[in-house]
Amino acid sequence: MRKLLIAVLSSVLAASAVAKLPPPSDEAKAKAAEAAAKSAHGGKVEAYLLCRSMEKVAARYQADAAKAGKSVNKATDTPACADPGPFVPAGTAAAPAGTPAAPAKAAAPAAAPAKKT
Repeated sequence: MRKLLIAVLSSVLAASAVAKLPPPSDEAKAKAAEAAAKSAHGGKVEAYLLCRSMEKVAARYQADAAKAGKSVNKATDTPACADPGPFVPAGTAAAPAGTPAAPAKAAAPAAAPAKKT
């Protein structure tokens, strides 16, 4: 009986504490939206990597079967794996099509000539 009373009281106190929380600020909402977008992009990247690995395994299987002289039924054509590209936050301006959003690597500075002594 005592455990039941404690459980009821703690649930009532927890509910009242949640009810008094202020609504999230605009900044918190933006961070949550960006985190959701980043998570969705991560899922797309994982699906792309899975698609590439499945293609690799299928190609290896077909090659091994051809070497062994076995006839393999050609699998149905599937759409090509779509690379989602790098994650771009919604607040940044997107680059025009055909141009990279940012350079992949910065140019390395030229090496200094060796000193002769």
